[in-house]
Amino acid sequence: MFGAIFQDLKHAARGMGNNPGFSAIVVLTLALGMGATTAIFSVVYGVLLRPLPYPGPDRMVSVFEVNRRGTFARLADPNFNDFRDQNHTFVAMAKYSGFVVNVVGPAGPTRTGVSYVTRDFFKVLGVQPVMGRSFAPEDAHPGAAPVVLVSARYWKEYLGSVREFSALNLRIDDRAYSVAGILPEQFEFPAKTDLWVPSELEPENTSRTSHNYSAIGRLRPGVSVPQASTDLGAIAQRIVQQSPEQNEYLLRSAAAVSMQESMTGRVRSVLYILLGAVGFLLLVACANTANFLLIQASKRGRELAIRNALGAGRGRLMGQFIAETLLLSGLSCVAGIAIAVGLLRALLALAPSDLPRLSEVTISWPVLAFTTGISLLAALGLGITTSVRATSGSSGGSLIEGGRGSVRTQRSERAGRAIVAAQLAMTLALLTGAGLLGRSLLRVLSVDPGFRTDHIVAIDLELQESADVKAQGRPVLRARRSHLVNRLIQRLHTIPGVQQVAAVNAVPMDGGLPDGMFLAVTPQENPKDFKEYSTLAKQASRRGTADFCAASPEYLQALGIPLVSGRFFDQRDAFDASHAAVITESLARARWPHQDPIGQTIQFGNMDGDLHLLTIVGIAGDTHEYGLEQPARPTVYVNFLQRPRSTFSIVMHSDMDTAQLTSAAREMVHEEVPDAAPRFRTFQQIYSTSLGSRRFNLTLVGVFALTALLLAVGGVYGVVAYNVAQRTQEIGVRMALGARNADVLGLILQQGLTTTLIGVAMGIAGSFAIARAIQSLLFGVTPTDPLTFAGVALLLVCVAGLACYVPARRATEVDPMVALRSD
Repeated sequence: MFGAIFQDLKHAARGMGNNPGFSAIVVLTLALGMGATTAIFSVVYGVLLRPLPYPGPDRMVSVFEVNRRGTFARLADPNFNDFRDQNHTFVAMAKYSGFVVNVVGPAGPTRTGVSYVTRDFFKVLGVQPVMGRSFAPEDAHPGAAPVVLVSARYWKEYLGSVREFSALNLRIDDRAYSVAGILPEQFEFPAKTDLWVPSELEPENTSRTSHNYSAIGRLRPGVSVPQASTDLGAIAQRIVQQSPEQNEYLLRSAAAVSMQESMTGRVRSVLYILLGAVGFLLLVACANTANFLLIQASKRGRELAIRNALGAGRGRLMGQFIAETLLLSGLSCVAGIAIAVGLLRALLALAPSDLPRLSEVTISWPVLAFTTGISLLAALGLGITTSVRATSGSSGGSLIEGGRGSVRTQRSERAGRAIVAAQLAMTLALLTGAGLLGRSLLRVLSVDPGFRTDHIVAIDLELQESADVKAQGRPVLRARRSHLVNRLIQRLHTIPGVQQVAAVNAVPMDGGLPDGMFLAVTPQENPKDFKEYSTLAKQASRRGTADFCAASPEYLQALGIPLVSGRFFDQRDAFDASHAAVITESLARARWPHQDPIGQTIQFGNMDGDLHLLTIVGIAGDTHEYGLEQPARPTVYVNFLQRPRSTFSIVMHSDMDTAQLTSAAREMVHEEVPDAAPRFRTFQQIYSTSLGSRRFNLTLVGVFALTALLLAVGGVYGVVAYNVAQRTQEIGVRMALGARNADVLGLILQQGLTTTLIGVAMGIAGSFAIARAIQSLLFGVTPTDPLTFAGVALLLVCVAGLACYVPARRATEVDPMVALRSD
């Protein structure tokens, strides 16, 4: 048996050498399909299927509060403590919260991801430093000596890989931290974090309405995720019943979700859709290859008949074909992996920055095993299909046909046309998906964001405040912030060409604004402390929810946000004046229907700890803060100069060159805030980044569809051209008997276009299923959009018709005398 296999492989290699052009086309066609499939599967495996790189990853969960709307929310400090202390299903629980902050180290100031974590954080993850130590109990309490754990990347890039790191100090929020340990390579949780510090250094927030932390936990052995959710839900119910400040408006229940699911759930369907799309491309490539092999096999009809007549059974002949496809598929597998490496690099460069676990995507051993598996399946499928078609029929009939120089049979023609129709159907499905995504992107781009995106530069900053300043109390700290930001704004105004400058706590389309619950109160009812605030919050008639945006007076003008009525902040709203607020149209309609909200007073102190009453002085237009696809959300604007923050952005509207503006602004920022590490971005960059996921999906599906279209058209051309070549004598006879060129052209086109229309009809039926599958990715377009379906079908018919026309036109140039002599 092994001798026969070796002989078949040797014969296959010799046959490939004798026909290198055909072999190269087959290998390249399969390699394109396999390479694209391998690259996408690498992303799917790295993001969705690869186990988390921690011990016992199946026992790790994320913990959420569940609010009245049934949506997941972060945890308030007291609620987390109750979940941690009263549960019966967890070995350990920890909370964390990450920020990009200003860090001053040996290499100077940097903007670095810092996570504030509780003492059991690394116990839950099962991660220990590779050098130094982890957090100890004495590190996790107010007044403890501050220590920090550092990522391997930060240690190498900013600490010079020094091994005596305990003497190094990093200044975070004007507190000096000593480096306790270096964490392992590739460890990055939460995402984009380089420094981890104990959250217990600061006193906890005792409010159950301030939801500031995410949480994770490790389940006890034998405990399932649903059991943990039930346990947490019971604790949440006790909190609602026993805590006066809590209510079901904010907390209804709690839930545990697999940590891997919580990290990747939002991209799961998208990645599987992309994998399905590239699977269609692979099938088109296999169908194209099958047609090539059938055409090649038909040319070997006489050889097969002779071998059969000399004693080679059908099984032996089939083995020869399978050996040939195994060899071709093996070479395609190797070439496909090489293509996948290049494609994967392009994918990672193109992928949106918020794609989770991106650093874990690589051509790993499971990915190689997957590629080998599909290569083997392709080889067996192609080999069996080709051999069954090639060895069907009698040897005598084949010898007689071969003696006439024609091995074309009606059955082989039907097989080729059926394969081409299937190719066209799958191609149409891919083109329809790409068309719907393209139309969705155009609809997204047509949405008015509600603000200007051109000629706007944003500077992300964080103020460094010493412990002495903080010790003077919140009023002094806020006055200092307001004075410094106002001075910086005035200096930036002096840059030639700058029209408006404003400070804001968060720029649009960059993660969104903080949101919370505000209260409608009168000046007489304004709470003096948060205990009174919580009491008033129990009255449903007072409550409302909105985003919270702190913006200085020129913010609306800088971004071109229209003022609907009233006024925006001006010189009347000084730091020590009554606090003013501007609300958006959507909030005015929802909270004060059929009345003028200007002059109304609200309390929104739970967002920044400032209980000054807010008087509504204006109504502004709505903006899409969370992206063009998300509806405008109700927003309350407060004056940044009255309620300043330490972390904020400066936005500048200017018509001058961005590079010149950035250079001038950088110098002024350094003079005013020397320890800051500013980040400069244009609003065009922010706007483009917000569309990254949609562009990524469209680009991939579009490339797959275009590649499938080229392969399918090549298949149509190949089958029609081969049929024309086989019918040369017939065409010569027809023309000798008086057939016109138009008659011959129509005869060939009829067969090609009939096959095309059958494939289009099948593809339209399949496209409805594809459109339903990608419905969640569509925007402003129905899955049955007639314009897309009609346009794609017409495109495919036209391109396939052109592929039929070229060989058909060549058929009309046949010389009848030459054709008759060849018979």
